[in-house]
Amino acid sequence: MHIEPGLIDPAKMVLAYATAAGAAGYAAKLSWNAIKERGAVSLAARSALTTAAVFGFFEVLPHYPVGVSEVHLILGTTLLLIFGAAPAAIGLALGLLIQGLFFAPFDLPQFAANVTTLLVPLFAIKALADRIIPKATPYVDITYLQALKLSTAYQGGVVLWVGFWALYGQGFGVANLTSIVTFGGAYMLVVLAEPLIDLAVLAGAKMVRGLGKTGLVTPRLFA
Repeated sequence: MHIEPGLIDPAKMVLAYATAAGAAGYAAKLSWNAIKERGAVSLAARSALTTAAVFGFFEVLPHYPVGVSEVHLILGTTLLLIFGAAPAAIGLALGLLIQGLFFAPFDLPQFAANVTTLLVPLFAIKALADRIIPKATPYVDITYLQALKLSTAYQGGVVLWVGFWALYGQGFGVANLTSIVTFGGAYMLVVLAEPLIDLAVLAGAKMVRGLGKTGLVTPRLFA
């Protein structure tokens, strides 16, 4: 899901800086809300867990180059449902940054575009979750259809952003369009697996409801 080196000319990267700054600003707002809700220690602990998870998703789980990018199993909806929007956003950004600093320094020039690609769809599914999951329903009790909608929205958002950056950087040539379509088709296959993973993780969470008192998960998980 990351933008390949050289896909966007450095002179054009100013747009990515602007979108990343906007995403960071909204993540800061969510973080402040999370601090008011459960405290700074809870936010820090959940963010550390999501950062470790994201780093594992990027470096340990299989990932394959396809078209203009790579196909990863990011599990953005899982992070949202278990830890909450703010910790998920922080974890996605820090996990991506750590990967770039220590394992893929060639990705650092594209960091602003890549972090936008991860965070904006996350914020979108946060809004979608607020809309399709009744307030009286804890996340551990969501249905497969609700999980599917969230996963489809997140993965679709990632594909749209990757496609946008590819078009912005390389134009509408046939080869570029073909690469975008190839990536999009391959990446959306993740939707077949992620809702099942979400429900499996949530089913496991039901067995350890005491986690709700630790501050290590989002309050909506059980309440």
